[in-house]
Amino acid sequence: MWVMIHLAFPSKDSFGRPVDKKAGRYKVSVLELNCVSKYYGTALAVDNISIKLQDKSYICLLGPSGCGKTTTLRMVAGHEEISSGSILLEGRDISNLAPANRGTAMMFQNYALFPHMTVLDNVGFSLKIKGFSVKERRKKSMEMIDIVGLNEYTERLPAQLSGGQQQRAALARALITDPQILLLDEPLSALDPFLRIKMRSELKRLQQELGITFVHVTHGQDEAMALSDQIVVMNGGKIEQAGAPRNIFNKPNTEFVARFLGGHNVVEYEGQKFSVRADLMRITKGDGYIDCEVTSVEYFGDHVSVGLIDNKGHEYTSKMSEEDYFSDQVQVGNRVAIRWQKEDTNLLEAA
Repeated sequence: MWVMIHLAFPSKDSFGRPVDKKAGRYKVSVLELNCVSKYYGTALAVDNISIKLQDKSYICLLGPSGCGKTTTLRMVAGHEEISSGSILLEGRDISNLAPANRGTAMMFQNYALFPHMTVLDNVGFSLKIKGFSVKERRKKSMEMIDIVGLNEYTERLPAQLSGGQQQRAALARALITDPQILLLDEPLSALDPFLRIKMRSELKRLQQELGITFVHVTHGQDEAMALSDQIVVMNGGKIEQAGAPRNIFNKPNTEFVARFLGGHNVVEYEGQKFSVRADLMRITKGDGYIDCEVTSVEYFGDHVSVGLIDNKGHEYTSKMSEEDYFSDQVQVGNRVAIRWQKEDTNLLEAA
């Protein structure tokens, strides 16, 4: 379990920036991307994206593999050059600065710990490079190790740690530089499902405790929904939609967002295309809007997911409470109809 402590913030950070102790470490850490593109040869990976990310928030870049989210993160970190546009932090252009001079820190997907160094030495390595004395870097390293709850493992090598412990060590190593923004590249992907759920709650608590901005790349919809104050959904190198998780889930703008987030059905009915949440899609054995056949029934304990297909091959899902399903069960192969309330529909933008 992680041990969370409140940090005593200095009046200025390591870059000489003033600190607002009441608001968190920094007065402002707003990150802006203005018309940013990235080409690899003739291949366009990120296509002219512009967005302002919320200050001191947990932000998730969400999308399928190849959508440009990791490339975007690496451009912010300075590990990839931008092809055009600009990246601003606190209003200053950091587009051409070295990674160490940007006010950001990055936690890599594979953690990138030095295998021959102890946890203590891994965490303090950047301070050693900057010329901190042994006493200074040990003190600061122990503070970070305490924050992530690895006090008992300071002399262990990475190979002697579990996956979750390695992640904490990598996190402490990134945070020791006092970044304004912490960048995380799929940090939970290597963990088993149980630990992944536990660790995501600890990441959120740590972000709130430190009062800095976290930008987290993931392709997991549940992960993004659970962690984010702001979700940025990417597809094909572009931003499809950005906003608060609740707003995006309830009001997806496009068919892609509705389908990728999950929990939504995309419906074409009476000349309109709209989405209906799966838990608001009703199954009836009487009259409905669209006739369907039941293709699957999956029991999840707190709900039952019923898969359906209509005569045109369009697929739908109805998420029913356990009580509703077992009060009037349907089976695979049954002919039924689906219906919805007009107020539960969300009109989608034309493709």
